[in-house]
Amino acid sequence: MAGCCGGHSHFDGMSEKYKRILWYVIAINGVMFFVEMIAGIGAQSQALQADALDFLGDTLTYGISLWAIGKSLQLRSNVALFKGYSLLLMALWVFGSTLYRFFFLNMPDATTMGAIALLAFAANVISVLLLMRYKDGDANVRSVWLCSRNDAIGNLVVLVAASGVWYTDSAVPDLLVAFVLASLFLSSAIQIIKQAKLEKSQQQTVSSTDNH
Repeated sequence: MAGCCGGHSHFDGMSEKYKRILWYVIAINGVMFFVEMIAGIGAQSQALQADALDFLGDTLTYGISLWAIGKSLQLRSNVALFKGYSLLLMALWVFGSTLYRFFFLNMPDATTMGAIALLAFAANVISVLLLMRYKDGDANVRSVWLCSRNDAIGNLVVLVAASGVWYTDSAVPDLLVAFVLASLFLSSAIQIIKQAKLEKSQQQTVSSTDNH
């Protein structure tokens, strides 16, 4: 099974090693949600809170991904669609809440932002390395990889925001980064939804052919 995980889109997660890795990644994301949300509220950082929500979303959707392994392609595609639309809603929420905060600017704590962003980046790099060889699976598997990759990128962007807040003595960099993260969520949501819909369409075509 390991041979089919590296570079093919047909890997469906049916590997005990992959399932074990998913449990590790779920635990990492769950812990980091609490750490980053508490720090984000304390530091009044919209970017940290947006990133914390991403950790929560990943924890829940990775659990769903784990449950969906071994189920029918139709069900796995539906699960991927659910994750894609959830990510889309998250992106819209971050866009909206950031616009709201734009009119009520509070100065974030740049030191806390930077420290938590570094911790979150380390956690996500570990997740990305664990999932690296499984990045080209079906929509369900690929969505896990995309979310983890986005998280690592997002943490670097939050670190840049912390530097910007410190240098400019302004909350604007924090809000700009929240917008960047929301855009990243939106892009991934579109990719996941497109692949899931394609897989559903292919499955329906195969089923229709078999019936005839």
